This record gives sequence, structure tokens and C-alpha cells, in this order.
Amino acid sequence: MTTQPGEKRSRFDPEPMPRRDFLGLAALGTMIAAFVVSLFGMLKLPKAAVSASPSKKYKVLLPDALPEGEAFIPPGRNVAIYRDGEGVYALSTVCTHLGCIVKANAKGFECPCHGSGFAKDGAVTKGPAPTALPWLKVTGGAGVYTIDEDSHVKAGTKV
Repeated sequence: MTTQPGEKRSRFDPEPMPRRDFLGLAALGTMIAAFVVSLFGMLKLPKAAVSASPSKKYKVLLPDALPEGEAFIPPGRNVAIYRDGEGVYALSTVCTHLGCIVKANAKGFECPCHGSGFAKDGAVTKGPAPTALPWLKVTGGAGVYTIDEDSHVKAGTKV
């Protein structure tokens, strides 16, 4: 839109902006937007992106109806707890071959990854697992037991 010099402009008709001024304002706006976006990104940096892992020492309430010789596996844990006439003991359900989680069955445990078999006391019945399932430290009594997954005990230790 060109204007003739001397032509009286209406007060509602805006004055045209020169192209250089428009490009300068656009560059300034882009720079401010980039700064604001980067500022939000910098504010997120101090937050730690760490999730808490479950404790390796925890209490378990054994069900009263748990038959002798049957495994109780607490939800979300890699532990099998047994009760028999001599006491209570716990086994890790992490396979000693490559760390898969073994599944309990009538004979003991079976690894779904490579087929290792374990007896109910953790002894290896079928390879390729090189060693038995570790026994875990159990303390407590009267139906409430504390399992410590970081402490291994000698096989046959019962509470």
C-alpha cells in the first residue's frame, strides 16, 4: 500500500510497517521465544530422574492356609518361602545360570529361559544352572517373617 505525500490519513488506518522493521521484530520475537523455551528446559535439569527401588529387606505375612512344602511367592518379589515341620526358609527365585526368574512347579522350580531345574530345596536337578538357588536369611516368627535378600545363609538354615 503506497501513500501519496500530503494525503491525509485516517486515524483508523494504520501506518504501514517497513519490511526491515518487520524482519527485525520477527527476529527479536524468535530470540525471546527460544530463550523462554530453553529456560523451561534448564529448570527441569535439577530434578533427579531416579526412581526408588524396593527394599531388599522386608516383612512377609505367611498365610495360615499355606500347606507344608508349597511355595509362597510374595507379589513383586523374587523369593519363594516354604514352611515345613522344621521351620520356615526362603529361596531366591533368580536362576544361577543367567538371572532369569524361575517358576515354581510341583517338583520345585523350572527356569523358563534355558530349562534349568531346581528341587524345592534349591538344589540343581537339571542343567545348565551351575549352582543351587541361594537360601536367604529369614528372621521372625508367629507368621510374620523378615526376608533379607542381600544376606545368603547356608542351605538348610530354617527359622
